[in-house]
Amino acid sequence: MRTVIITDAKYRASVAAVRTLGRAGYRVVVTQTRADCPWTPPAFASRYVAERHWLPGAAADGNYSEYLLALLERYDKPALFCTGAATLNVVSWQRERFRTLCRFLIASPGALNALNDKEAVHRRCLELHIPVPLEYDGKPERYPVVVKPHCGEKFGLKARERYQIARNEKEWRTAVSAMSAYDNAPLVQEYVQGDGMGASLLMGRDGVLLGALCHRRIREYPISGGPSACCESVYDDALVQQAHKLLRSFGFQGLAMVEFKGGRVLEVNPRIWGSFPLTEKARSPLPLRYVQAAYGAPSPYVPHDYRNGVRMRFLLNDSAALLSLLRHGHVRAFLRGLPDCLFAQEALSSWRDPAPMLRYLRNTLFTRRG
Repeated sequence: MRTVIITDAKYRASVAAVRTLGRAGYRVVVTQTRADCPWTPPAFASRYVAERHWLPGAAADGNYSEYLLALLERYDKPALFCTGAATLNVVSWQRERFRTLCRFLIASPGALNALNDKEAVHRRCLELHIPVPLEYDGKPERYPVVVKPHCGEKFGLKARERYQIARNEKEWRTAVSAMSAYDNAPLVQEYVQGDGMGASLLMGRDGVLLGALCHRRIREYPISGGPSACCESVYDDALVQQAHKLLRSFGFQGLAMVEFKGGRVLEVNPRIWGSFPLTEKARSPLPLRYVQAAYGAPSPYVPHDYRNGVRMRFLLNDSAALLSLLRHGHVRAFLRGLPDCLFAQEALSSWRDPAPMLRYLRNTLFTRRG
């Protein structure tokens, strides 16, 4: 039986990867750094986990790689599935050391840095004739605009903290001043209207497309602009092709999500993304295809190999989003969202594997300790 080691078990995305790979017959091992998670992570509670390992310190510590390498030495070249961005970067920078002990599909540091840089992505899209928002150099000509650093992730900012929306000159100056604490020349782009979409791709070596999953955002929290609280699986071949063209131009390999709004590229998440649990709910084989490719036996790309129209919500985030809509007077949007409380699938719930959801609720609502 082949082994897969899934890192950063504290993230909800880890639960989806654990279930998909465990059901496929892989021996699943999960890890978590103690300093990054003082309570038992939900993925540790899954029935599909064969082994659970706590690692000392934090993923951002200088000696984290040594702890992870020591763990990998216990196994016979397992596949490594990095859920967290910090772990992904560690493996990318020390890829030759890790390659002797495990198998993976992870981009080079140069590709990761470039894709995390919103300005670099914007320029490349223009070169490739992929639609992007209008960008202002100096005072905007029209409002509203979005002000954001080149790479908010580098400063440990949460998704909702990585940008500010300005609706007039005064707000623009305030937003630029706030973002200048992280970037001395923050980006200023037009605020794009329209549906928020994501094209999540698995890229193999030499730019080969191995898998894709598209989703549409239904609600986000905070409602002014934040991570997805409710989303739905869709299929859009044009977005897949644009995302593939963009990622291939950077020499990217691994898993990434290209974020679109109103048909224009906003940014790229060159790592596991927030709505990753939709892979499990829509029965997407992306995690399985990743491991197969890591083991050197990639399956050919099959368009639309998942269930369409599957709606998924994060219970606590989406409930907060609905209440926020009502509180801000968006009654129609609130009423439209009520059926999702009954019919949308919860991201972590599973009647065959209920413990991770119960652990997540306990961690979030009660103890916040293991």
